[in-house]
Amino acid sequence: MRKMLLAGVAFTVAASAAAQMPAPPRPAKKPHQVTSPNGTRTDEYYWLRDDTRKNPEMLAYLNAENGYTDAALASLKPLQDRLYQETVSHIKQDDSSVPYRKNGYWYQTRFETGANYPIIERRKGEKTAPAEILFDQPAMAKDRSFFALSDWQVSPDNRLVAYAEDTVGRRQYTLKVKDLATGQLLSDTITNAEPNIVWAGDNRTILYVAKDPTTLRGYKVMAHVLGTPVAQDRLLYEEKDDTFQMGIGRTTDDRFICVFVQSTVSNEQRCAAAATAPASFQTIAPRKRDLRYSADHMDGRWIIRTNLNHKNYTLMTVADDAVAGGPAAWKALTPASDTVFIEDFKPFAGFIAINQREGGNRMIRLLDAAGTSIPVKADEPAYRMTLDVNEEPDTPWVRYTYGSLVTPTTTYEVNAKTGERRVLKVAPVPGYDPANYVTERVWATARDGTKIPVSLVYKKGVKRDGTAPLFQYAYGSYGSSTDPSVDPGRIGLLDRGVVYAIAHIRGGQEMGRQWYDDGHLLNKKNSFTDFIDVTRYLVAQKYAAKDRVATMGGSAGGLLMGAVANMAPEDYKVIVAQVPFVDVVTTMLDASIPLTTFEYDEWGNPAQKQYYDYMLSYSPYDQVAAKNYPSMYVGTGLWDSQVQYYEPAKWVARLREKKTDSNPLLFRVNMEAGHGGKSGRFERYRQNAEWGAFVLQQLGAAE
Repeated sequence: MRKMLLAGVAFTVAASAAAQMPAPPRPAKKPHQVTSPNGTRTDEYYWLRDDTRKNPEMLAYLNAENGYTDAALASLKPLQDRLYQETVSHIKQDDSSVPYRKNGYWYQTRFETGANYPIIERRKGEKTAPAEILFDQPAMAKDRSFFALSDWQVSPDNRLVAYAEDTVGRRQYTLKVKDLATGQLLSDTITNAEPNIVWAGDNRTILYVAKDPTTLRGYKVMAHVLGTPVAQDRLLYEEKDDTFQMGIGRTTDDRFICVFVQSTVSNEQRCAAAATAPASFQTIAPRKRDLRYSADHMDGRWIIRTNLNHKNYTLMTVADDAVAGGPAAWKALTPASDTVFIEDFKPFAGFIAINQREGGNRMIRLLDAAGTSIPVKADEPAYRMTLDVNEEPDTPWVRYTYGSLVTPTTTYEVNAKTGERRVLKVAPVPGYDPANYVTERVWATARDGTKIPVSLVYKKGVKRDGTAPLFQYAYGSYGSSTDPSVDPGRIGLLDRGVVYAIAHIRGGQEMGRQWYDDGHLLNKKNSFTDFIDVTRYLVAQKYAAKDRVATMGGSAGGLLMGAVANMAPEDYKVIVAQVPFVDVVTTMLDASIPLTTFEYDEWGNPAQKQYYDYMLSYSPYDQVAAKNYPSMYVGTGLWDSQVQYYEPAKWVARLREKKTDSNPLLFRVNMEAGHGGKSGRFERYRQNAEWGAFVLQQLGAAE
């Protein structure tokens, strides 16, 4: 053993067997007792948590991990560069979005060649009018290691724009206001806010959501009058239940401003007239456990998506003068269904566009005033349709996007009256021909007999003989569904003969609300076993070789990676876990950590013994054991507010201590980034090229 000195702090590393390759860092073990009402656990790496992110010993360890990863991947640098250049070659660098119209202006986002960030501009009256730049993001991001422009809203009179920016990656946004005529910033600056802004009808009042400085929970709706001190901002609503999240917005017809509060199993919406700065809000329906709804306003009525009559949701309506009657006054617009899950809707003048899921696919139907549904057709077995920007509802044209694992994102408009469909744009993918690739939808049988949908893509000519490498992805939490799309960063894998699979495991909502219910709380292990069973199915069906399987997941999908690494390490050659949520019990015991209190109905509250025991039985950090593990690449961001950096740091340290194999375990820490990694469109692909090269090397598919 020897001591390495980094940043003035000593820590222990093991002697290296290869002179040219340093040994992995070994952080000190400092036993710490994690107490709970249901038991005490020893966490020898708990000391790696530092909420200030200034502890020299902790920072030295993270920097040493980066140094070790640099050394381990040095020989792959040419492949990394090649993958990155291949990815960039499939991106039209000077691309622009389809313009959309709002309040007399056409808005558009465009990239200039080589730019990491887009320019946002508008044109008055006509698409051909001179462009007025709202945000020159390349200039705004200059000399910053991280930059994110999130929500931005133009005032009703089109004179001002309020926006939210993050220059750290911690998702603690600063709100600013700019005069669009002069380009000058106003003196108004609001810190530690959510990226969620609404203008009142007076053009001088901004509604925003303030964050708790410790938990980062958005919990207060505030009203700021331009030109007045932030300390004088008026409190409009405070959510005291820390299991609820909060947001604000306007209804489609712009008549109301609404406050939305929601938890996993219930929510509540309060609305007020938008014409002036609101003083109070009327509740659409009071919160009740297991009742979920969201309401929009159009044509003099409220339209409500709700699980009141069925867990797959229906649409209901209530007149303005009857809204005080609550759910008892709501009337059905759509029937309940065991096979169709209503995910979203957008009201238009005289009809409603509905985003729904059926058979694992996301699709659209149009519901007219007579109650007739018209489905929008698709021609592929696995695809997605998503309602796009539709800012002006007084039109028969509905804008949406379509895509699959082989078809680039295509923006359409469909006429609700005539059925006419027209293409507005096909996302350019230079050097890519969809005809060279095949997409399939297959159904893997899980160990309990459930059929799991799997979306596949591979290059034509790849033999289904059990020799191909496989890259399998999934998320499977929070009811979040994973939809197929063409990714420029994936083409390099496909061209090297890799079969790519999305496992639509339980915990998402691809197959409806029951699909989610069967994959969270005390059913969470279904997500993990579904993923493993999909892998075994694809190998058995000869889509892939047993010893050439790679997999990746991030955040809650990183929990999935940690769980399958413990449960079925022999099924995987290499695992990529990005910002992984791996210390489930300790995190869920600590209400001061952002997101914890929101998620008791997702994972369970470990203060209750049944949840404590169940979570402990799958928590990746707690289940690390002395056995062989696959090759692994783990990524995190020091400033992550969603999954704190110390979770993967501790997990890697414990894996290094206990694993019995000699497979590489690499840990990349972005010291200037948060949950989403470094900012900028090219930076993401550069980061992906690093783990992509590692995966291809491990699969024997580098060329």
